Order: sequence, then structure tokens, then C-alpha cells
Amino acid sequence: MTSAILPGNPRPAVGGRATPRAFCVLAPNPSAMTLDGTNTWIVGEPDSDLAVVIDPGPLDENHLAHVVSTAHALGKRIALTLLTHGHPDHAEGAARFADLTGTSVRALDPALRLGDEGLEAGDVIATGGLELRVIPTPGHTADSLSFHLRADAAVLTGDTVLGRGTSVVAHPEGRLGDYLDSLRRLQHLTMDSGVDTVLPGHGPVLTDARGAVEFYLAHRANRLAQVETAVESGYVTPSEVVAHVYADVDKGLWPAAELSVRAQLDYLREHGLI
Repeated sequence: MTSAILPGNPRPAVGGRATPRAFCVLAPNPSAMTLDGTNTWIVGEPDSDLAVVIDPGPLDENHLAHVVSTAHALGKRIALTLLTHGHPDHAEGAARFADLTGTSVRALDPALRLGDEGLEAGDVIATGGLELRVIPTPGHTADSLSFHLRADAAVLTGDTVLGRGTSVVAHPEGRLGDYLDSLRRLQHLTMDSGVDTVLPGHGPVLTDARGAVEFYLAHRANRLAQVETAVESGYVTPSEVVAHVYADVDKGLWPAAELSVRAQLDYLREHGLI
């Protein structure tokens, strides 16, 4: 990922009230890959005493208890837990959180579910008058989902779109072709359904959803062109390509960049471009 400032993002504070229905509790797990930490979202109708929690985050007892106490302070009882995907910084605490709240956990991956119901494309989760529509956004991982919060003209994107920088599509779990399709799906959501706010899994809220998604698409196209040119110039191995293309990126992120380059090389080969 990079440190680019995305459109519609004047670097607001992370955490707290984001929309009339969405409140962010920031997990204490900051890093180069998780930015400020994982955003755990409490989502509910303003006049309802029920809420949904999206991505409880890491297995950190203090954080999980803080999410519960924050919901109570907001006048909410947590009725359901949802996962955008299975990476530990989003999902590791889900089973313990379910114990604390007595909720089921719904996810695309059956291995992450607790209860009888999963999540599928097009599902509408209705809790206490709240409606969230499930949007399939694979690419970062095969099980990545986003949630369309139509009443707030918002979309919760997990790691598909971040509040700062760009997401890693890491080989072999990440697939760039799927990821580009997911970005285009989100782009259509901003154009056809009036979505203007991104509630990301990491980083601050974005208030220009369309601009952010178009930035992501342009960034991916630019990186692909750079990787293609590097290969044509004789840089053969993924590590050679990283050293050439990502020379301006902190070397501490090069291992992640190499996994991203491997996914890019797979995409270019699949499309006969190298």
C-alpha cells in the first residue's frame, strides 16, 4: 500500500461517529499494513436499540469489551456480527465477541460462521429497521464482501478500499482480475445508487466515494503498466520488478509489494500481455 491521500479525504480523525447510522471503534493494532488500526463498525438505526457490528477485529479482550460498552453507551444492544473477510485483524476476535454478545457471526466463508446463516451476494441484512445489502468484492481475498448502507449513501468496504493509501492484492490469495471487477462494481454503486461515502476497514472515512474508487482504478492501471514495462526491460523475477517499480516505497513494505507483483504478473500472463 502507499501513503497517497485519496480524494475526499482531508485526513479526518479515525474513530467515532461517521454517519447517522455508523460509529467506528478503532482497534489498538496500528502497523504499516493496518494503518491506524482496524475499524470496527457499530451500525444501527438512530431510533432502534439494536445494532450490527462489522469486523470485531483482533482477539484483544480490551478492544472487544470496549466495542460492547460503546454500543451500550449509544443505547444499542448488539444483535448480529458480520465479517467483511477472514483476515485476523478483522475476524480473529469474532468467536470471542460472539461469546460476549450472544450473537451469531455471518460471513461468506463457512469456516468463519457461527450459526446457521452465512452471507451471499445480494443478501439484505435487516436488523432493527437497519438494512445492509451484501456486495461481493473479491480480489483482496476470495471471501471479501462490502456492505451497502443505502440510508446513509455509504458503503463499508473492509480492505477493498482503504481510507488512506491502497490495498494489497497479495498472491496467491489475492487475484487482481477479481479485484478490478470489484472496484468497477463499487464504481457503479457510486454512479447508480448514489453512494458518496466509504466506511473503510482501515483509515479515515472518505467523503468522495466515486473519486476514491476511480483513484484506485487509475493506480492499478498505472502499476500494471509499470510492471509490464519492467518485464519488457528485462526485470524477470518478482523481486527484481519490486526493486525497480517500488523503488520509492519503504523497503519494509517490499515483501508485501512482492506478493502484489506476483498477482500482477499472473494477471498480465492470463491476459497475454507478457
